[in-house]
Amino acid sequence: MHAHDLEAEHALRAEVRAFLRTALPPALRAKVLAHEPLAKADYVAWQTILNARGWLAPSWPVARGGTGWTPRQVYVFEEECWLAGAPEVFAFGPKMLAPVLMQHGTPAQQDFYLPRILASADWWCQGYSEPGAGSDLASLRTRGRVEGDSLIIDGQKTWTTFAHWANRMFCLVRTDPQAKPQEGISFVLLDMDTPGITVRPLILLDGAHEVNEVFFDQVRVPLTNVVGPLNHGWTCAKALLGHERFNAGKIGRSLRELRLLKRLAAQPDARGRSMLHDARFAERIASAEVDLLALEQTTLRLIAAAQAGASIGVEPSILKIRGTEIAQQLSLLLVQASDAVASTHVEGLPTPMALVRQYLNWRKLSIYGGSNEVQRNIIAKFALGL
Repeated sequence: MHAHDLEAEHALRAEVRAFLRTALPPALRAKVLAHEPLAKADYVAWQTILNARGWLAPSWPVARGGTGWTPRQVYVFEEECWLAGAPEVFAFGPKMLAPVLMQHGTPAQQDFYLPRILASADWWCQGYSEPGAGSDLASLRTRGRVEGDSLIIDGQKTWTTFAHWANRMFCLVRTDPQAKPQEGISFVLLDMDTPGITVRPLILLDGAHEVNEVFFDQVRVPLTNVVGPLNHGWTCAKALLGHERFNAGKIGRSLRELRLLKRLAAQPDARGRSMLHDARFAERIASAEVDLLALEQTTLRLIAAAQAGASIGVEPSILKIRGTEIAQQLSLLLVQASDAVASTHVEGLPTPMALVRQYLNWRKLSIYGGSNEVQRNIIAKFALGL
């Protein structure tokens, strides 16, 4: 980086940190750092604060309410938010659907939905995976038949994150059953209050209600809710998954967890010794840190390449694999470090049970957004030619 770019980055970090010190409610920060479950109202409250500052969707164009920041500046901003203990901005609306609407949506769709995303008036969920179409998404069977100026949708989606909180869904529907698997699919926007939609909870390993099954029975949707041409939704689907996978590493979150791990490992056990006295455990912490810093540098190199106009190929798959593996390793180390601490809870640190819940919940990281096994197949096929 040039000296003036580095100075600008330091200035941005200072500005973001000052904002977070005053704008992030202390109770909300404490809840995040304690690894306590957040309610929808917690996320909406923080997104409302960010939107008032103009920072809810920093990667959007200025004309649409964004900041005009470069990808590296967005990275710096998001990293500082993670480190400060701010709630995550849910990606479905601002980071995933919005870019698709800006690229493929009609002016009417953009003018209606984009401001509502910024205002948190809409909470979106993603209707992609099905019982028989997860990693092989092109085999989806949810059908939509054209009837006049409407689509009539029948089928099922599964693993739908926070569908019970959502008032809208973006959904992949097969509208031409005679076409090849990756053709004949449409990208459709749904109102979750539409008659015929049923949401049923799926309870995860940690006991939380986070994901759902969603059933469609003769659900009528206006054709004006199709994004892009009918039967050409696979283009939108690929674009959206690209945005999701590029953000899947969540390095700032792992940096925050690493900082917590070091603090927790320094706490004395009942004999007055800490986990840092265990050379093997200290080595595992150091190994995780080296891996994380290497991933961060790889990500920053890719960001620089993207800013210079280079095309990005399979690299997001690499970031997704390594980012989720490192996060899972950190979650395991946190549980082990917490288990060794004296049984009384240390003020300002998560409870052992909270860290166990996180460990169990984060087993999903290597599955959603395209499982890590599928990501390796992508790398083998498109980068190695296997």
